[in-house]
Amino acid sequence: MPDSLHFTNSDEANALIAKDPMALLIGFALDQQVSVEKAFAGPLTLQQRLGTLEAAALAEADLDSLFREKPAIHRFPGSMAKRVRELAIHVRDLYHGDAAAIWDDAPDPETLEANLRALPGFGEMKVGSLAAVLAKRFGVSAAKQLVPAHPTLGDVDSADALAAYKAGKKSAKLAMRSSRG
Repeated sequence: MPDSLHFTNSDEANALIAKDPMALLIGFALDQQVSVEKAFAGPLTLQQRLGTLEAAALAEADLDSLFREKPAIHRFPGSMAKRVRELAIHVRDLYHGDAAAIWDDAPDPETLEANLRALPGFGEMKVGSLAAVLAKRFGVSAAKQLVPAHPTLGDVDSADALAAYKAGKKSAKLAMRSSRG
């Protein structure tokens, strides 16, 4: 298990998402329509405001006000508060609050993929990216078969690698837009 993931500019946020599986899931849930750094800094901000990232506490808390508190945790605080609540309820009810059980208890790639796809707000891209992080950074063997061929956050092992990942992602988006004409 890594001591830190290099997804933000904050050593504290990077350490939290590496050591707390719920923080990692929240970061992935928030990773849309904001920068990678903003998304994965969100779990630390939420923990500082609520005092915990335990699934049961998140499921019961007034996340909307916590997300809207300045500075807002996300560009879309209301919808992301709802998504994180749904995620927390899912982890609380299906995994007894143990987010790591999603991958630790998966005996094979098919089960792991089903577990990840069942997470609220996790589509194909998030499933592939999270699987890459689990395989490449945490050594989860069931995730190896799910790693996409293209670069993902699983390839990010330093601040320089994050910059390269973001540049590649930007180039891919521009190429996709120009191909649509």
